[in-house]
Amino acid sequence: MKRSLCSSVIAGLFVVAAPAFAHDGAAAATTAPSSAAAATASGIDVAAIDREVRPQDDFFRYTQGKWLKDVDIPSDRSSWSAFSIAQERVEGQISAIIEEAAAQKNAKAGSEAQKIGDLYTSYVDQARRDQLGLAPLKAELARVQALKDKRGLAALMAHLDRIGVDGPFGMGVGQDNKDSTRYVVSIGQSGIGMPDRDYYLNDKDARLKEIRAKYQAHVEKMLALAGHQDAAAKAQQIVALETEIARIQWTKVENRDPVKRYNKKSLAELRALAPGIDWDSYLKGTGVGKATSVIVSQPSYLEGLDKLVGATPVDTWKSYFEFRMLSSYASYLSQPFVDESFAFRGAVLSGQKENRPLDKRAIAEVNRTLSEVVGKAYVTQHFPAERKQQVLDMAKNFITAFGEGIDQLEWMSPETKKQAHAKLAKINVKIGYPDKWRDYSKLKIVRGDLVGNMMRAREFGHDYMVNRLGKPVDRSVWGMSPQTVNAYYSPTLNEVVFPAARLQYPLYDANAEPAVNYGSVGISIGHEISHAFDDKGSQYDGDGNLRNWWTEEDARQFAARGKVLVDQYAGYSPLPGYNLNGELTLGENIADNAGAIMASRAYKIYLKGKPGPVIDGFTAEQRIFMGLSQARKGKARDAALISQVKTDPHSPSEFRVNGSLRNHPGFYEAFDVKAGDKMYLEPKDRVIFW
Repeated sequence: MKRSLCSSVIAGLFVVAAPAFAHDGAAAATTAPSSAAAATASGIDVAAIDREVRPQDDFFRYTQGKWLKDVDIPSDRSSWSAFSIAQERVEGQISAIIEEAAAQKNAKAGSEAQKIGDLYTSYVDQARRDQLGLAPLKAELARVQALKDKRGLAALMAHLDRIGVDGPFGMGVGQDNKDSTRYVVSIGQSGIGMPDRDYYLNDKDARLKEIRAKYQAHVEKMLALAGHQDAAAKAQQIVALETEIARIQWTKVENRDPVKRYNKKSLAELRALAPGIDWDSYLKGTGVGKATSVIVSQPSYLEGLDKLVGATPVDTWKSYFEFRMLSSYASYLSQPFVDESFAFRGAVLSGQKENRPLDKRAIAEVNRTLSEVVGKAYVTQHFPAERKQQVLDMAKNFITAFGEGIDQLEWMSPETKKQAHAKLAKINVKIGYPDKWRDYSKLKIVRGDLVGNMMRAREFGHDYMVNRLGKPVDRSVWGMSPQTVNAYYSPTLNEVVFPAARLQYPLYDANAEPAVNYGSVGISIGHEISHAFDDKGSQYDGDGNLRNWWTEEDARQFAARGKVLVDQYAGYSPLPGYNLNGELTLGENIADNAGAIMASRAYKIYLKGKPGPVIDGFTAEQRIFMGLSQARKGKARDAALISQVKTDPHSPSEFRVNGSLRNHPGFYEAFDVKAGDKMYLEPKDRVIFW
């Protein structure tokens, strides 16, 4: 299936943000807060501190309460954070790169400048898009309407997969979880238009029921824009079908278990699992016809889908796929489609007050579609070589610190510790940008053909993925572009990756005394390394294979600590009636807790026995925690928080800070936290994993 960079595959550091796990550029300068902050030599934004809040009672609001009170979320955003501020800066930098390319009137055909410039120009030419209307999609819509029977569903889905239109299941080619040296085909559930099955099935939540009604109205409006006279009836059928799809899907928590999701099937077994689906046509159509086996992520889902295919009329499937097509390409069509898509996906689901300006959306699209073309120019202009070495040196200290942590665990046996050290020693650290850049020469971009460009780009990406099958695993590839303000850990590659854009102010300050950086960017380093040893990552060995390297008793001890953390976070609520799902967020919470402890240890390694300086009245240890918290400052609209609670494995920023520090012995010492303080947890209730 088409996979986003989320914790089901790659576990990244993330803050309160839109549910698509993307930091989507910056707001207009007239509405967005300035990225300049009143930081001193310490690196702490002292102007953000709320002195009326005790750090012992609410550290998150102490370190940024003034900022939280003063800042407004820009009207075209669902949230605003330190990551947003960094992304705004990146957007300005890449805007200059893209606009310079667009201004080149005689760029050589097929050159990188021509591709960048013509894609950007195609996007911002809304007048041409309005003139074309639905015409660019007519051939594809006709293909959907030509579906004659249910045996043709598989071939249709295969084609739609190639151009980025999701159906009830999807296909992906990635590393085999039990043999990380080879690529394998995987098939998994998909096919609903709202963020999670709860949006369809939870009848007790009034807000979700309201969103459900608005979704059906949205489906109707999209079909009406496409010229359907019976749009209301078709919308009802589509939402009913999606509800049945949601009913048989695995939950987010169930999908976190890599062992349960690893179900290797021969093609004969796949056909027997869902005989109503023409698997030969589907695999051939997606370009993986040479596969002899597949990994089925959710076998019971495919069994249920097989029954659903049999029970659903062909005309309903045709309506369903037409809407999926319209929804997938709406943002590239005429203004009415753009507006209706935003009205639901931006306003209803995320709480945005208005859509982002056209040029900003164009910049974001070029940046996504030609990510490493733009990235190559970005790092040349904006990533000093010395910064890469600075962060590599920090990462070495964090790996050493993690090793010390393993040695200090009283509950872990020497046998498991030996295995943990072996895995830690094999972690690869990538900083800044790839050693080799992706080749886009086969991607054709035509000025004035936005929909065609996007279809060709999606097919280009699809072919890039499927062409890996049968080839040796390429461990040099990156899962994020250099200009992405994020970071990730890959369990099958056993690597931590920090793109260049993550290593900038206010998330990293090259001019600050190191303590704050060991908190602000160090928490990301420690967090990602810790993902190798969270409840999911710890099931993989140092070579990236899904293999149990734990003794039975150590695994029991680890699970018991996880249960404590699950219960802690289940007690946190960003909105009344919306408590966090401690099981869904467990892996990220383990990484947050372990990462914070690693930051303290790694800074001491950096000091080499010397005392840390006092700056701005704060000790070095205090500044580590303040840097950690201010790097995660953020606020979000209610709709975005609801979506995050339902779908995101990351806790909202407030609980990523306060939740992890309540378990950190060094925090109690640094800020003299005592019984009776709101940040205080009884020692028996605190949990340390690593």
